[in-house]
Amino acid sequence: MGSLIVKNIIRFLVVFLLQAFVLASFTINYPILDNTNVIIYPIIILLLPLRTPNALILLFGFTLGILLDVFYNSPGVHASATVLIAFLRPYVLSLVEPRGGYSVEASPTMREYGSTWFIMYSSILMLVHLFFLFSVQAFTFVFIVEILLKTFLSFVVSMVFILIYMYLFNPKE
Repeated sequence: MGSLIVKNIIRFLVVFLLQAFVLASFTINYPILDNTNVIIYPIIILLLPLRTPNALILLFGFTLGILLDVFYNSPGVHASATVLIAFLRPYVLSLVEPRGGYSVEASPTMREYGSTWFIMYSSILMLVHLFFLFSVQAFTFVFIVEILLKTFLSFVVSMVFILIYMYLFNPKE
């Protein structure tokens, strides 16, 4: 149990620092791709163990989001999007539940439930996160085409980074 907490704290710190100091300033200098953001920090919420209480997941989501808001200078935008996926996580987990159910001791990882399951699970939450994040940033649906374009492009790039992360580190809680 103690090692699980330490692993999640280390994951929190590494992904947070990577997002805040490296990926926040990552830009693609190509006309259509300048709308692309690389967002990987939701992986922290996605990979929390299944037995983590929902209230604690919401607290982690808020803490992570508000810390990133400081670095992105976007008061409450990342916090609201991260709390939203933290809230929706149990519903998405029940939506994509495997036939045999979940092991209470497991984390929702690629190693535990397979690539197809993980891609489906993470894609749903990442799409919701990115669409909500960019909608709140724009603060109007007048720019719906730009919001959808930015959501799609950022989703593709972010999922590639998340899958690379999963293949490199393949957390085994």
